[in-house]
Amino acid sequence: MPIFITPFAQLDLIRQPEQQAEPLQAFDAADEYLLNHLHEQGLPADARVLLLNDSFGALASSLAGQAQVTSSGDSHLGYLGLQANLARNQLPADAVRFVPASATAQGPFDRVVIRIPKTLALLEEQLIRLHGQLAPGAQVIAAAMVKHLPRAAGDLLERYIGPVQASLAVKKARLLLATPTDKPVPVSPYPSRYRLDQPAIELLNHANVFCREDLDIGTRALLPHLPRHLSRMRVADLGCGNGVLGIAYALGSPQAEVTLVDESYMAVQSALENWRAALGERPVQIRAGDGLAEQPADSLDLVLCNPPFHQQQVVGDFLAWRMFQQARAALVTGGELWIVGNRHLGYHAKLKRLFRGVEQVAATPKFVVLKAIK
Repeated sequence: MPIFITPFAQLDLIRQPEQQAEPLQAFDAADEYLLNHLHEQGLPADARVLLLNDSFGALASSLAGQAQVTSSGDSHLGYLGLQANLARNQLPADAVRFVPASATAQGPFDRVVIRIPKTLALLEEQLIRLHGQLAPGAQVIAAAMVKHLPRAAGDLLERYIGPVQASLAVKKARLLLATPTDKPVPVSPYPSRYRLDQPAIELLNHANVFCREDLDIGTRALLPHLPRHLSRMRVADLGCGNGVLGIAYALGSPQAEVTLVDESYMAVQSALENWRAALGERPVQIRAGDGLAEQPADSLDLVLCNPPFHQQQVVGDFLAWRMFQQARAALVTGGELWIVGNRHLGYHAKLKRLFRGVEQVAATPKFVVLKAIK
């Protein structure tokens, strides 16, 4: 495993979730560029530093003990990565304060260090929340690998912070240096909302929710085929997003005990607000988590899932495979996992390796709905 070496520290870092023979690093050249820049500019020990979207804690672990560090992001896996990497490098857990993206980090901050996220709506919301949180003379530095740096990121920094200067590219990474100027109080366009006909509900979506403006086509393929049960079923919506699958199922199954879980804090925030709007005070468990890793074995009768096929910019089925394994462990014998997925991903064959029976419930030209029986 490569060691992350910067002027601040030499660190042994891992990604989350951990994989055997992990092919990817927990840091990249943009992290290195940001830390080198901070060191060159000088970082006082009493500097109040806010880190945004520090994927697995590479920045926070490097700066732990070097300044007053607050880290904020929307990934629970990122938070677990931060905790793991602090412990792995014998750094105190309280050396970094973590604030989920569903809350606002309270300043004032002298340095704001941003990894440009894949979802620019998240960046926009984060920049809006910086209003009034910057100390006099604050510096705002953003970075990304050049191939993942859209022009719109610089436009957002200029709109909400001030004039932007782009650095030269180093190791295929680039910095955007924004100079804070007085701006009027911004009005956030988030959360957004859309309505469904079946079921007849309105769904609220905070900035980093997948398919924020409309129902994604995979979920649209699964919704008409959701099972209904009159008995007291124990059900989880795994990777719940805004909660639509769990809410739709609960509306048709009044006795069900439902759990909604997602690794995005903004998704969990959206799901909770949507559940309350659709189902009032009906009991529910809604949590940020590493899938069903915390779910007791043999504790669920049904799992509903529209699995992701990427983690940040990394595309692959490793997260889906892990979710299938977690679902199998959490289900009772005879319990069912219902999923929707792109035809080309071959989930049918993968599920057959874990479950004793796999059936195709429905299909569209692009998607298949599958039921796997433990």
